Amino acid sequence: MAYVYSGGALDYAPCHYGMSRVAFRGPAHDLRKPYLAVLGGTETYGKFVPEPYPTLVAAEEGLGVVNLGAVNAGVDLYLNEPDLLRIARGAEAVILQVVGAHNLSNRFYRVHRRRNDRFLGASPALRSLYPEVDFTEFSFTRHMLQALQQTSPERFCDVVAELRMVWLQRMQHLIRQLPPRLLLLWFAARRPCRFATAVEVTLDPMLVDSEMIAALTPHVAAYIEVITAPTARVGNGDCVAFSAMEEPAAHGVPGPAAHREAANRLARALRHS
Repeated sequence: MAYVYSGGALDYAPCHYGMSRVAFRGPAHDLRKPYLAVLGGTETYGKFVPEPYPTLVAAEEGLGVVNLGAVNAGVDLYLNEPDLLRIARGAEAVILQVVGAHNLSNRFYRVHRRRNDRFLGASPALRSLYPEVDFTEFSFTRHMLQALQQTSPERFCDVVAELRMVWLQRMQHLIRQLPPRLLLLWFAARRPCRFATAVEVTLDPMLVDSEMIAALTPHVAAYIEVITAPTARVGNGDCVAFSAMEEPAAHGVPGPAAHREAANRLARALRHS
């Protein structure tokens, strides 16, 4: 499957599925034919990568691909879109990428139902916890959480505990609605850390630790960890697939080599699932 360049940037052939208003990476697949469904965030979408791992692993398995990855997606994206769940249930197999715990609505704040990284507002509980913070200054969850941690690391622990609890509950709920041939993928620059380590809000998947992953693995067919080396990220000579204006955002995103490794690992797991 080929993607063309336009002015140095990729054409992602955006498409829609069902009644969802979310634009996914295309070309769109005919749902009457067998397919692999892949859910996840920026890495699954394959930002800046001509052939992301969903395309590669589907080709390896002789299937079409329905890439339901979305840039900065959280768990809420899928739980709020019944058509996407219906499509995933109709797949020959499903890959679910582990996404961060910050881009979801919870008792402290709300996020946009489709663009989950967008911060919509703080609840009275969060305003009470941080009375000195002006929440109108924030548009994105990551920026807001970084500010809260800097303001009071002690109070920030309450926010972290809430996010981790809600993330686990919603991931478990999502997994229950997906087919049994389900692979859970960790695709990041680090391994899941232990809960006891210091909270780090700059690393993805944000706030997800090894205990949270361990709670999910008994409910999936396989769990795969792909740790991306610095030399396997976009901007390190493998393949340039971004314009000059996109260059700052591109650095640090997994590049073609990392996507090939993920596809190889996933294809092997699928053959044994």
